[in-house]
Amino acid sequence: MSEIVKAIILGIVQGLTEFLPVSSSGHLELAKYFMADTSVADQSMLMTVMLHGATALSTMVIFRKDILEILKGLFQFKWNEESIFSAKIILSMIPAVFVGLAFEKQIEALFDQQLLLVGIMLALTGLLLLLADRAKNTDKKVGFGHAIIIGISQAIAILPGISRSGATISTSVLLGIDRERAARFSFLMVVPLIIGKIAKDILSGDITYSSDVIVPLTAGFIAAFITGLVACTWMIKLVKSSKLSYFSVYCFIVAALAIAKSTGVI
Repeated sequence: MSEIVKAIILGIVQGLTEFLPVSSSGHLELAKYFMADTSVADQSMLMTVMLHGATALSTMVIFRKDILEILKGLFQFKWNEESIFSAKIILSMIPAVFVGLAFEKQIEALFDQQLLLVGIMLALTGLLLLLADRAKNTDKKVGFGHAIIIGISQAIAILPGISRSGATISTSVLLGIDRERAARFSFLMVVPLIIGKIAKDILSGDITYSSDVIVPLTAGFIAAFITGLVACTWMIKLVKSSKLSYFSVYCFIVAALAIAKSTGVI
């Protein structure tokens, strides 16, 4: 399989699973495993950075009006609706930033085709989605206390196999937050984190590249961006219509296959 085809497949996987509640990190690890990806660490990290950058860009395109409101709130220096929402976004980022910086090396060690871990975490994601789909009385707005709890769930979702969108949206819905608001908050809260992580990786000097990877990287980026636009729009509709249980079943199936493969059953 050519490197360009691999990059496109990884891009599609990232674009779809970043927004659908099935764990993009877990599926990327599964895809690399089954495609026998033998890329060295810095090349693999570069591809991951590019793919996450593509889905961050697709999020910014879909929620461009909301992002402008957040930026407006930050620079108005007034305690109004926009600045309050911006404060909640910033508050929700704190747990993930702390975990990412304090346990960076330990987290990186988990992203090495750890099929058993991915399978267990996917099963946990499936359980969360199942519980959220059965939640009633979801009509609240996101409060400051909610933002912290949702932020903690996002920090836990750093583990490969736990869906970030699945964890944050499910947590929001279980807290009684309106489903559409939950999806909106979930997608917006991750954009600054992704941009910050990309900047950190690039500035660290740990990522290197050569001219022969430019075409695969570009192909992967475009594939992730286009599929991200579709998946983000689709996911908002699915959350509003309470259809998360479909993804719960999918997570359980993939989790069972990953665990079976890692333990030698299949």
